[in-house]
Amino acid sequence: MICKLTETQCRTAIARGEFADETRKAAPHTAIVLSQSWCPQCMWMRGYLDAIAAVPDVAIFWVEYDRESFFDDFREFKENVFGNFEIPYVRYYRDGILIRESNYVDKSGFAQRLGVHLPGK
Repeated sequence: MICKLTETQCRTAIARGEFADETRKAAPHTAIVLSQSWCPQCMWMRGYLDAIAAVPDVAIFWVEYDRESFFDDFREFKENVFGNFEIPYVRYYRDGILIRESNYVDKSGFAQRLGVHLPGK
Protein backbone atom coordinates (compact mmCIF):
# COMPACT_ATOMS: atom_id res chain seq x y z
CA MET A 1 0.00 0.00 0.00
CA ILE A 2 1.08 3.57 -0.61
CA CYS A 3 -0.59 6.45 1.24
CA LYS A 4 -0.16 10.17 1.64
CA LEU A 5 0.63 11.16 5.22
CA THR A 6 -2.15 13.15 6.81
CA GLU A 7 -1.76 16.39 8.70
CA THR A 8 -2.59 14.51 11.90
CA GLN A 9 0.16 11.95 11.26
CA CYS A 10 2.68 14.71 10.59
CA ARG A 11 1.66 16.83 13.57
CA THR A 12 1.79 13.75 15.81
CA ALA A 13 5.37 13.16 14.65
CA ILE A 14 6.24 16.78 15.41
CA ALA A 15 4.72 16.52 18.89
CA ARG A 16 6.24 13.12 19.74
CA GLY A 17 9.54 13.35 17.89
CA GLU A 18 8.66 10.26 15.83
CA PHE A 19 5.79 8.91 13.78
CA ALA A 20 3.08 7.09 15.72
CA ASP A 21 3.07 3.30 16.09
CA GLU A 22 0.11 2.90 13.76
CA THR A 23 2.09 4.61 10.99
CA ARG A 24 5.44 2.89 11.62
CA LYS A 25 3.74 -0.50 12.07
CA ALA A 26 1.32 -0.23 9.15
CA ALA A 27 3.13 -3.25 7.66
CA PRO A 28 6.16 -5.33 8.66
CA HIS A 29 8.22 -3.26 6.19
CA THR A 30 7.28 0.43 6.23
CA ALA A 31 8.95 3.41 4.58
CA ILE A 32 8.15 7.07 5.11
CA VAL A 33 9.22 9.44 2.33
CA LEU A 34 9.43 13.15 3.17
CA SER A 35 9.99 15.54 0.30
CA GLN A 36 8.93 18.71 -1.46
CA SER A 37 6.98 18.89 -4.70
CA TRP A 38 9.69 20.62 -6.72
CA CYS A 39 12.30 17.91 -6.06
CA PRO A 40 13.20 16.03 -9.28
CA GLN A 41 14.60 13.08 -7.33
CA CYS A 42 11.28 12.69 -5.54
CA MET A 43 9.52 12.60 -8.89
CA TRP A 44 11.85 9.79 -10.02
CA MET A 45 11.20 7.89 -6.79
CA ARG A 46 7.43 8.24 -7.23
CA GLY A 47 7.89 6.39 -10.50
CA TYR A 48 8.92 3.20 -8.70
CA LEU A 49 7.22 3.42 -5.31
CA ASP A 50 3.99 1.78 -6.52
CA ALA A 51 5.94 -1.32 -7.60
CA ILE A 52 7.62 -1.60 -4.20
CA ALA A 53 4.35 -0.91 -2.35
CA ALA A 54 2.78 -3.83 -4.25
CA VAL A 55 5.15 -6.28 -2.51
CA PRO A 56 3.36 -8.15 0.31
CA ASP A 57 3.92 -6.78 3.83
CA VAL A 58 5.02 -3.33 2.59
CA ALA A 59 3.54 0.08 3.39
CA ILE A 60 4.91 3.33 2.01
CA PHE A 61 3.84 6.74 3.25
CA TRP A 62 4.84 10.00 1.61
CA VAL A 63 4.27 13.70 1.95
CA GLU A 64 5.31 16.69 -0.13
CA TYR A 65 5.28 18.97 2.87
CA ASP A 66 5.84 22.21 0.94
CA ARG A 67 2.23 21.85 -0.24
CA GLU A 68 0.88 21.60 3.29
CA SER A 69 -0.31 24.25 5.75
CA PHE A 70 2.18 22.87 8.31
CA PHE A 71 5.19 23.34 5.99
CA ASP A 72 7.36 25.51 8.26
CA ASP A 73 6.70 23.41 11.37
CA PHE A 74 7.36 20.15 9.56
CA ARG A 75 10.51 21.35 7.77
CA GLU A 76 11.93 22.59 11.06
CA PHE A 77 11.04 19.27 12.73
CA LYS A 78 12.61 17.20 9.92
CA GLU A 79 15.79 19.22 9.95
CA ASN A 80 16.21 19.71 13.71
CA VAL A 81 14.81 16.47 15.13
CA PHE A 82 15.61 14.00 12.35
CA GLY A 83 18.78 15.94 11.50
CA ASN A 84 18.26 15.74 7.75
CA PHE A 85 18.43 18.80 5.51
CA GLU A 86 18.11 17.05 2.15
CA ILE A 87 15.13 15.84 0.14
CA PRO A 88 13.83 13.35 -0.39
CA TYR A 89 14.44 11.93 3.07
CA VAL A 90 13.38 8.34 3.69
CA ARG A 91 12.94 6.48 6.99
CA TYR A 92 12.76 2.68 6.81
CA TYR A 93 11.08 0.66 9.57
CA ARG A 94 10.88 -3.06 10.26
CA ASP A 95 8.07 -3.98 12.64
CA GLY A 96 7.93 -0.34 13.72
CA ILE A 97 11.66 -0.05 14.52
CA LEU A 98 13.78 2.40 12.53
CA ILE A 99 16.37 0.33 10.65
CA ARG A 100 17.76 2.76 8.06
CA GLU A 101 17.59 6.28 6.71
CA SER A 102 18.55 7.59 3.31
CA ASN A 103 18.07 10.33 0.83
CA TYR A 104 17.47 9.56 -2.83
CA VAL A 105 18.17 5.96 -3.85
CA ASP A 106 17.22 4.01 -6.95
CA LYS A 107 14.55 1.31 -6.96
CA SER A 108 16.81 -1.58 -6.00
CA GLY A 109 18.51 0.49 -3.30
CA PHE A 110 15.15 1.43 -1.82
CA ALA A 111 13.97 -2.20 -1.78
CA GLN A 112 17.27 -3.34 -0.25
CA ARG A 113 17.10 -0.74 2.53
CA LEU A 114 13.48 -1.66 3.19
CA GLY A 115 14.50 -5.32 3.38
CA VAL A 116 12.26 -6.68 0.60
CA HIS A 117 12.84 -8.52 -2.65
CA LEU A 118 11.19 -7.28 -5.80
CA PRO A 119 9.45 -9.82 -8.05
CA GLY A 120 11.76 -11.11 -10.73
CA LYS A 121 14.90 -10.13 -8.80
